[in-house]
Amino acid sequence: MRRVVFNQKGGVGKSSITCNLAAISAAKGVPTLVVDLDPQGNSTHYLMGQPAQDLDSSMFDFFEQTLTLGGGRKSIADLIYATPYENLYVLAAHPELESLEAKLESRYKIYKLKEALQQLEETYPAIWIDTPPALNFFTRSALIAAQRCLIPFDCDAFSRQALYSLNESVEELKMDHNDALEIEGIVVNQFNAQAKLPKQLIDELLAEGHPVLPVHLTSSVKMRESHQVSKPLNYYAPKHKLTQQFQALFELLHAG
Repeated sequence: MRRVVFNQKGGVGKSSITCNLAAISAAKGVPTLVVDLDPQGNSTHYLMGQPAQDLDSSMFDFFEQTLTLGGGRKSIADLIYATPYENLYVLAAHPELESLEAKLESRYKIYKLKEALQQLEETYPAIWIDTPPALNFFTRSALIAAQRCLIPFDCDAFSRQALYSLNESVEELKMDHNDALEIEGIVVNQFNAQAKLPKQLIDELLAEGHPVLPVHLTSSVKMRESHQVSKPLNYYAPKHKLTQQFQALFELLHAG
């Protein structure tokens, strides 16, 4: 299954959700690949313990190769790194990804990621794609390549307005480029059960028919600590409440 985690609003936990769900998948014995398309490289750093620009190969190499002809090309499989965690692998981001965007757009390379990931599915049955906080070439490539989309949501009015726009964008892309894409659900992140507004927003979204998932992720310093030590929660704090919420969310997504 190829899943993309996407929201045009920054700071909603895309990388944290991507990496922690992927880490749970890997811990269950499933070869799992994280594809980091965000030039900030947060997922890469989180799982590899070093900045994306310090690695020898990345998604920059993959996309640059789509623009060139001739020999010396590496397959996408040659660009994959094994993380310190068994069954967990990364296609790293790079801060210079954005420099390729205009050329990739003009030469219509929008389907290249899908073609490449389809080739990897037999080796990596679980593929998780982290995206930039913008509906740019790389995000559209990810949405075209994916079968399921998860939308992080952090319970404020600005996020709600962004959600409406995001839903329209995903539906339009689905109609034009990828009829297999489904919004799997909205993941409520940094949820405060003691506050009135988050519950009110969730109830209103549900009443409007939005697929808000019933497992909510609470805010915790443990998440920041796990970032600091580059260790996903199921390895860093396996018994913590937030870790258990991620486990429950993973099981919900894989039920049946």
